[in-house]
Amino acid sequence: MPKSSPSSKKRSRPVKRSRTRRMRESAYGLLLVARTGLMGALALLLLVAGVWTSWNTAQYAMLVEARERGTMTVADCRDERCTGPYLPSEGDGRRRTQVSIAAAAAPAEGEQVEVTVKPGTHNAVRTGAGGVLHAWVPFAGSLLLAALVVAGGMKLRRVAWVMGLLGTVLLGATFAAL
Repeated sequence: MPKSSPSSKKRSRPVKRSRTRRMRESAYGLLLVARTGLMGALALLLLVAGVWTSWNTAQYAMLVEARERGTMTVADCRDERCTGPYLPSEGDGRRRTQVSIAAAAAPAEGEQVEVTVKPGTHNAVRTGAGGVLHAWVPFAGSLLLAALVVAGGMKLRRVAWVMGLLGTVLLGATFAAL
């Protein structure tokens, strides 16, 4: 019978840890799981808030059914809103002397832009690719913020890079379209 070396006996014996140490390790693992869950919930909250905020404007820019569509001529820009007269081109719209649009989505004064008017208001939303992209800017921002949470709190760096790049591409496309 071959002799066994002393090191082989150490490997076969289980390591005994104290009850206190096992409880500390379990508590640490529970904290790690709780942190990951909390950060995941925070990232999800940021993304849902971004979609919710974007959809309030995007639905008018994207959906064409039963909307008052037409052309607005930018006459005056003050603070964060631009105003001007509105001429309907589709739907059951009526001519308006003044509607307002977000200054970030408006072209220079004197130019015309395709818009749709939110029902029951004098607020217009830019349509077309530029309007749709501008409507989704809050979602792009939430993607960037959620990417930081996912990278730092959840340690999912690749997922965070993808989210951050998607947000950056969306913001860049909006800048290029407007």
